[in-house]
Formats: sequence, structure tokens, C-alpha cells
Amino acid sequence: MIHVAQSVGLEADLLEGVHQVNQRQREILFEKIVTRFGRSLTGKCFAIWGAAFKPKTDDIREAPAVILIEKLLGAGASVRVSDPEALSNLQKEFGDRISYHGSSYEALNSADALVIVTEWNEYRSPSFRMMLDRLRNPIIFDGRNLYPLDTMRGLGFEYYSIGRPAVNSSVVSTGNVKQV
Repeated sequence: MIHVAQSVGLEADLLEGVHQVNQRQREILFEKIVTRFGRSLTGKCFAIWGAAFKPKTDDIREAPAVILIEKLLGAGASVRVSDPEALSNLQKEFGDRISYHGSSYEALNSADALVIVTEWNEYRSPSFRMMLDRLRNPIIFDGRNLYPLDTMRGLGFEYYSIGRPAVNSSVVSTGNVKQV
């Protein structure tokens, strides 16, 4: 729309402002991760649920997950991804730089945290017990605000969502790692 407006000589200030806000939104999850773990993510592993631009598609063009994966890799992290449709397209993009998992729970194995990027229905009602059993730390960064804060607090997760306060679990901390 910006290009169309400009091509006919109209200013698109409002549209450009919206575009800039949307671009900044793509940085929020990474900044939350860096705030929690520090700038260097070397030795850290992140599970990502949802790589497609939106649910019910395999399209990853301009998907926030692609940008996040690049940033995580650039900071030294390893990445394990699960998505019901987009794994083959993601593999074309990243090759062997990340690992691909058909099962969302398999992607969690030994990950330091889970990052939810695309809100597939499969992620709305997970087995939180299986999540706790597989994650190295009970930490979730949720870009879709899928879970109630009270539920996350009650289960002992550290939970970072968008536009809501962080939930810091009440479990005992041992350095950088939370133990349930």
C-alpha cells in the first residue's frame, strides 16, 4: 500500500508509521530473550513452536520466526523448531543450521526455553507436565499470549508474553537455571 500511494504521488506517513511499528514488533521476543539470558547466547538452546507466517500455512516469507532464528543463531544459540506445516520450507532456508521436529514436545528436549511464535491450535492446550519434563528450564517466551498468567505462575513457569507483566516462577533458582 505504501508503494501504491507513493507511485501516485501521495504521502503515506501513517502507513509508513504502521510498517515501522510492525518491524519493531519482530524484535520484541529476541529482546526479551536477551534481557533474560544476556547478549551472548552461546551454549543456550531454544525450542521454537511455529515458524509459518500464520497458522494453517507453510509460508515462511517474512515470518517473524525466520528473523528470530537468524538473531538467535547470530548470538550463538542452537535452535530446535517444530511447526505443523512449514518445516520443509524452513529447511530450505536454514539447512542444517537448526534442527527440525515433527513433534512439538520433541523440540523441547534439553532446550533452555521455549519460544512460541505462531499460534497454531496445537499449542493452545499443551501438556504442561510434558513441557516441564523436557525443558531444561521452565521458561516460555510467548509471542501470541496463549496462556493465562495465573496458570503459568501456578505451574512454576517463568513466562514472558507481549504487553503483559512477566511471570517469575516461585521455584528455587540455581544460578541461571530454575529447578522445579
